Amino acid sequence: MKNIFAPHSTSLRLLVLGTIVMNLIAVCKRDNSHVTPSGRAEAGKITLKPCIFEAKSGHFNADCGTIIVSESYDKPDSRLITLPVIRVHALNINTGEPVFYLAGGPGQSNMNFKPPGELLANHDFVLVGYRGVDGSVRLDCPEVSKAIKGIGGDLLCAQSLSGLSQAFSRCSDRLQAEGVDLNAYTMIDVIRDLEAARTLLNYNKIDLLSQSYGTRIAQIYAYQHPEIIHRSVMIGVNPPGRFVWEPDTIDHQIEYYSKLCALDTECEACTPDLVRTISSVAHKMPARWLFLPIDPGKVKVITFALLYHRKTAAMVFDTYFAAEKGDPSGLALMTLAYNFMFPSMITWGDLASKALSADFDRTRNYADEMDPPNSILGSPFSKLLWSLGDWPTAPIPEDFRKIQNSNVETLLVSGSIDFATPAIFATKELLPALPRGKQVILSEMGHTGDLWGVQPQAAVHMLTSFYDTGKADDSMFKYAPMDFGVSWGFPLIAKIAVAVSLLLILGLLLVLRLAILRIKRRFFN
Repeated sequence: MKNIFAPHSTSLRLLVLGTIVMNLIAVCKRDNSHVTPSGRAEAGKITLKPCIFEAKSGHFNADCGTIIVSESYDKPDSRLITLPVIRVHALNINTGEPVFYLAGGPGQSNMNFKPPGELLANHDFVLVGYRGVDGSVRLDCPEVSKAIKGIGGDLLCAQSLSGLSQAFSRCSDRLQAEGVDLNAYTMIDVIRDLEAARTLLNYNKIDLLSQSYGTRIAQIYAYQHPEIIHRSVMIGVNPPGRFVWEPDTIDHQIEYYSKLCALDTECEACTPDLVRTISSVAHKMPARWLFLPIDPGKVKVITFALLYHRKTAAMVFDTYFAAEKGDPSGLALMTLAYNFMFPSMITWGDLASKALSADFDRTRNYADEMDPPNSILGSPFSKLLWSLGDWPTAPIPEDFRKIQNSNVETLLVSGSIDFATPAIFATKELLPALPRGKQVILSEMGHTGDLWGVQPQAAVHMLTSFYDTGKADDSMFKYAPMDFGVSWGFPLIAKIAVAVSLLLILGLLLVLRLAILRIKRRFFN
């Protein structure tokens, strides 16, 4: 799944500090003013107008518009839906195959990526909206956004998980009552949308650039249409079955971090055993810090999310170091961060439709299996989501729920400390099925954001060399050891936020007192 759970640490600090100090969150309202096809609209129609696309390195000429498709490709009388489409034009005339982008998620937009300018030199770049998120039909679940805040003081307790499961059921019932065909919102349908766009844009062959959940779409796309896919780059590879994060895998990853910690002077000075520190704090958290509650389930979910990337992972470790020494302030702040960030950051109905139709196993007891008693952290996010019960989207065909051989030229890019999509799964499961595949493992890098953020020029050079020549030149990457140092950690931010809040309260009380004294003087004089 996607890197959305681990924003850049600076942005996270500002968000958390601002929400606590001001006790106010600015919620970005989703744009629900999507164009719904008129009665005269026809499936397979695309409407484009010239526009300017803002990429990382400047502004580029593009075409922006919509495509009309059937909600259900298998039903002749299906209603029509619209999806946004953007085609950014390559700078050079003699261009290679266009690059179609596939974002992570599920539950996230496919329209927000800003491609590097170097990639646009020789390739058109195409964004096609994900059905269920970007188009005229969104699988929004306000019921889930409310329930996922938890009840009972522990997000992962039975009562809270039961409430979440019921919320998903209410949402699916409501969506179906509104006329939504939930069986038409799987990865198979996304690929049909991409094929419709490719045909209408008059492309014979295309390249794929996929990240996290998007790599699963890329895999199925290559299985269904091998003659269409020229080259495919998968960043943060997610093989079939891996929408579920297993506790033993997370334990192994924490153990890997522990070995890196032992080699780092600053980290080793904080704890002789990182595994012991995380386990002891995770299994015994205080109920509150000062007047702020600490929800152990929320702390664990945020912990897992922030372990996606190396910078935010360091913030997690800093919090656990402090908590082990008797300072749980960072845990309280992580609880608040969950409350303000998590409920609205995913289109929950889309996540349920895509993930459950691909990887849900009815024979498993996820609530118990994701939280074994001897695990370091368990698998908190899997326990949260995979205990939700039935969602009525039917499973995709069995052939696409397992790995198949593919002769498409494929580059797999993995980070050695990626908690979301561990490199070992790409190595042992997917790579053997790719005769023309190659994997690049970047040492001490996490999920997809690290590829673009730690050494971006090396990443762009590797991608463009692969698309242009079929050979991925990763020679520009230099080893960057894990940095456990934290300048602004959760404990520090929590203390500053509380201090500022108290000062504001004292200031307001002082102003109120002065106002009262002034009124009294006027009244008695």
